[in-house]
Amino acid sequence: MLEGWENYFVLMGTAAASLIGLLFVVVTLTHGHERSHVLRGQALYMTPTAIHFGVVLSASAIVLTPKLTVHVVAGLIGLAALWGEFKAVRSTLGILQLRRSDDPPHWTDLWCYGVGPALAYFALLGIAAAIWAAAPWSIDALAALLLALMLTALRNAWDLITWIAPRRDTPPA
Repeated sequence: MLEGWENYFVLMGTAAASLIGLLFVVVTLTHGHERSHVLRGQALYMTPTAIHFGVVLSASAIVLTPKLTVHVVAGLIGLAALWGEFKAVRSTLGILQLRRSDDPPHWTDLWCYGVGPALAYFALLGIAAAIWAAAPWSIDALAALLLALMLTALRNAWDLITWIAPRRDTPPA
């Protein structure tokens, strides 16, 4: 199933794991912000971004794990897709609700944190079904989708950093 893709998935998994670690550094930038804003931001923005990296890491590890059957690989990737879908839909609904607030989110937030990832995870469910059916194109589609998720998460992480860093509510001690 993976002929020629091993290095790609090692690279994707390693990059995702490294970027998850960097998100921990980003969280420290929230020091000095109002707690309610931080908690809302974590639920709608930070957690889904970490989930994207986690799904890329997990899917890469799953396909590289020796002796897993095609059905187990497909089932585990399907579970990761369902988790990601849940978080993406939750973000979409939360961002839609924020649009009516005094400080509405940027128009790209809905698409980059919510709708786009929700569509990607829906496609990942389809790819999991294709892996289950042993479709010859399924590994190519998985590789492309994981790259799209990684790029989305990178974009979102950059957006978070550029929003959080200059908006400190109180000067640091």
